[in-house]
Amino acid sequence: MTAKKLFLFCMFLVCEFIFAQHDTISLREVLVSDAQLKNFSNTQSVTVLNDSVIAKNAASLTTLLNYNSTLYFKENGLGMVSSPSFRGTTAQQTAVIWNGININSQLNGLTDFNTIPVSGFDNVTVRGGGGSSIYGSSAIGGSIHLNNELEFGNGFSNALHLNFGSFNTFSAAYNLKASNTNTSVQAGLSRNSSENDYQYLGTSDKRNENGQFYNTSVNAAFGYRINSHHYLKLYSQLFEGERHFSGTLAARSKSKYRDVNTRNLIEWFATSGKWTSRTRTAFLSEQYQYFENAKTQNFESAKAETFIAKYDLNYILHPKVTANFVIDYTQTKGFGEQIGKKNRSIGAVTFLMKHQITRRIGYEIHVKKEVTDNYESPILSSIGTYFHASKNYTVLFNASKNFRIPTFNDLYWQGLGNSDLNPESSYQLEVGQQFRYRKWFLSATAFYMDIRDMIQWNPDDTDGNFRPDNIAAVSSYGAELLLTYEKKIGNHRANIRSNYAYVISEDGETHRQLIYVPMHKANVNLAYYYQKFSFDYQFLFNGYVFTPSKKYNIVSEYFVSNVGIGYDLGNKYTCKIGVRVLNLWNEVYQSVLQRPMPGRNYSMCLTLKM
Repeated sequence: MTAKKLFLFCMFLVCEFIFAQHDTISLREVLVSDAQLKNFSNTQSVTVLNDSVIAKNAASLTTLLNYNSTLYFKENGLGMVSSPSFRGTTAQQTAVIWNGININSQLNGLTDFNTIPVSGFDNVTVRGGGGSSIYGSSAIGGSIHLNNELEFGNGFSNALHLNFGSFNTFSAAYNLKASNTNTSVQAGLSRNSSENDYQYLGTSDKRNENGQFYNTSVNAAFGYRINSHHYLKLYSQLFEGERHFSGTLAARSKSKYRDVNTRNLIEWFATSGKWTSRTRTAFLSEQYQYFENAKTQNFESAKAETFIAKYDLNYILHPKVTANFVIDYTQTKGFGEQIGKKNRSIGAVTFLMKHQITRRIGYEIHVKKEVTDNYESPILSSIGTYFHASKNYTVLFNASKNFRIPTFNDLYWQGLGNSDLNPESSYQLEVGQQFRYRKWFLSATAFYMDIRDMIQWNPDDTDGNFRPDNIAAVSSYGAELLLTYEKKIGNHRANIRSNYAYVISEDGETHRQLIYVPMHKANVNLAYYYQKFSFDYQFLFNGYVFTPSKKYNIVSEYFVSNVGIGYDLGNKYTCKIGVRVLNLWNEVYQSVLQRPMPGRNYSMCLTLKM
C-alpha cells in the first residue's frame, strides 16, 4: 500500500505541467448565499478564516478551529467524534451553517466537526453569541459558517494538496474554479484515511486499536447570470465515511460507524433597484449505521431527510436604512429503529433591520417567530448597536433571546425519549471593543448568558436508565480576546494571530463548572515568509476540565505545539513541498477522559496551484 502511495505521489509531481493553464483572472463580481451573515452581523464578534489559514488545517473543521478560534473541542481520540463548546455551551448549542442553511443533525442535534473537511470552502467564519433569530435552533453559543463565494469574471485556477503522514495517514484535496462573465463553477474533491494506530504515550504496549478511518467529500457550486438582474445558483455537497471507534485506556472497542450526508441547495437571486430577493430550496439528508461489532453485519441505523423552502426579500428604505423579510418552511422526516417514523414541520417569519444613524453610530434589530405542532416556540429577538469612536476604536453591544428545539432522539428514542420536553431558551448580553493601530488589531469581547430549560440526559431513579429532562439552568460568562499583527519588510513577511478565552459556565443548582468546559483556552499562530520559504508555528493551551467520572473527575490541562516549513519549487505556478511536526514536544495529553491523543508525529505535503 505504501509503495502505491509513493508512486501516486511521484505521478502528481508531474501534474505541475499537466494541469498548467494560463490564468487571466479578472474578477468583477462576487455573490454569497449567506447574505444575513454579511449584512446583519455588524454588532457581534465575527472572525473570518480565509483560504491561507484553511490550507494549513484542511483535514477537518476540528483542527482548523482548535488552533484558530476560542472554541474548545471534546475529541474522543484522533479522528473520532469531535464536539465543540462555544462560550461554555454544549455541542448542540453551536450551529453549523452551510451557505446560509443550518446543517446540525436532526437526530442528535449536533455536528461532528471531524466529518467536515474544509478544503472545499472559500472561507470559514466564526460568529460569536446568539444567532437564533437568523439561523434558528442551536445558535446559542455561536455559529460556524462554511461559505462558497461564486465569482464572475474571466478566470481559471485549480489546486491540488497531498499529505502523507505517520500512522499511514493520507489525505488529498483537489479544487477547481472557473468563471466568465455569465458562468461561475467550483468543484472540490477530498479524501482522508488513516490506520490511526498510534502508541499511547506513557505505556509500553498499548496502542490506539480499532481506530482506522476514511472519508470522502465532494463539493460543487454553480452560478449562472441569466441577465443583469437575475442569477441562478446551485450548491451541492456529499460526505461518506467510515470510522472504527477506538477504545479507551481501560476497555477495548470492536465497533464501527458509517455515515452518509448529502446537502443540495438551489437559489434564484433577483435584484431591481432597491429590491433584492432570494428564493431558495434545499434538501438535506443524513444516514448512519452503527455496528457494535465491526466483524458482523448486525447494525443499528437511522435516517433523517429535511426539505427547506425560503423566501428572502431585502429592501433599502433609505440610503441608511435596510429592511429584510424572510419566510421559510422546514419539513423533516426521521426514520430509525429507535425513533420509529416521525415528522416535524416548522414555519417561520423573520424581520431584520439595520439603521446607520450617523457615520459613526448604527443599530440592528432582528425578530423571529416559529410555528410548529411539536413544541411552543418563543418569540426570538436581537438588538445591537455599534459606535465608531474613532477610526481606530469601535464599541459593539448586542442583546438577544435564543433557543434550541429538542431533537428526534430527545423526543422519540424508544423507551427513553421525553415527548414533553420544552425548547431550551437563553438570554444574552455581549459587549465588544475593537482597537486598530497600524498593523495591529485587538478585539476584546465580554459576554453573559442565562440558559433556561437546558436538556440533560440523567439516570432515572427507578431503573438507572438515562432519560432527557428540562432540569438544568446554566449561567455562562467570560471574555474573549483576539490579537493579530502583520509586518512586511522587503521580501520578509511575518504575521501573528492569537486567541484567548476565559469562561465560567456554572450549573444553577450546584454552582459547579460544567463538565468538559475549560476556564482557559489560548492559541497562538506565528508565520514567517521569505521569498519562496515559509515557516509556521502553532501553539495550543487547554485548561483542565471536569468529567462525569467520580474516580477521575478531572482531565489535566495540556500544551500542544505544531511546526511546519515549506519551500516553493515553482516559478510561474506554485509547487510547494513541506514538512510538519505535530505535537512537537511529545506532550502526553487527553481531550476526553481515558482517550489519549497521539504523541509526536510527522507529515509531508505537496501543494500545486495553477
